Amino acid sequence: MFSMCQYNWETQRLIENSHPLSGKAYLTFAKKLKQVGLDNGIVCNQSHAPFPSSCREIRSFFKRAIECTAEAGGQICVIHPNNDLPPEENAEMYFELLPFAKSCGVKIAAENMWNWDTERGHSSFAACATPESFCAHLDAVNDESFVACLDIGHAEMKGSGTNAVRMIKALGQRLQALHIHDNDQWHDLHQIPFSMKIDFNEIVKALKDTGYNGYFTLEADQFLREYTGSTVFEGIKQLAAAAKKLATLYESC
Repeated sequence: MFSMCQYNWETQRLIENSHPLSGKAYLTFAKKLKQVGLDNGIVCNQSHAPFPSSCREIRSFFKRAIECTAEAGGQICVIHPNNDLPPEENAEMYFELLPFAKSCGVKIAAENMWNWDTERGHSSFAACATPESFCAHLDAVNDESFVACLDIGHAEMKGSGTNAVRMIKALGQRLQALHIHDNDQWHDLHQIPFSMKIDFNEIVKALKDTGYNGYFTLEADQFLREYTGSTVFEGIKQLAAAAKKLATLYESC
């Protein structure tokens, strides 16, 4: 739901936005999207709220994002923590949202984040970036409706201080959602799985070993942007094939 808010990273303010999710009829639009999906055999399993959470204006849209998730049939809404706040302070935001999320029948998932070290030229620590930080965030909220979404690409970036396998093992049953994409283990590239350097064999094995039973949700949006017009369908077919390969790996473990 990034189109709900358009953010100017230079001014750190919202840009005027005419997208339907920003208007008064946002629920009608979410309902329409759900029907388009159902008409084509596609269900909504999770959503992603706008970010960054450090922007107060964007935080004011989080309940709308949760509401749209419920209207579309989603079970989990991913809401970024503030990159630069400790678990206890980020927990305050989640505590404010959880009663509303529960009333909508939606779980909130935090995600492992990253900052960028310009001097060293690689990622650096941010909220939930390590097993210790992610578990501390989950413990600070301590609610069954507050779960983990592991971004595989973020966990595999140089400078993250961890890797996806260690994160999976640390999060255990609290890991209920995934953002799956590939990269060069240096930059956040959001490419199709099996196209770059991430070892998905070990990652899928760790998911199987810890009993993960959620969706394999791809977040390879940068890959899909390489396709335009009618070629988009070719890109989608390739993403579907990658997802099926992940599922086959999981079943064979």
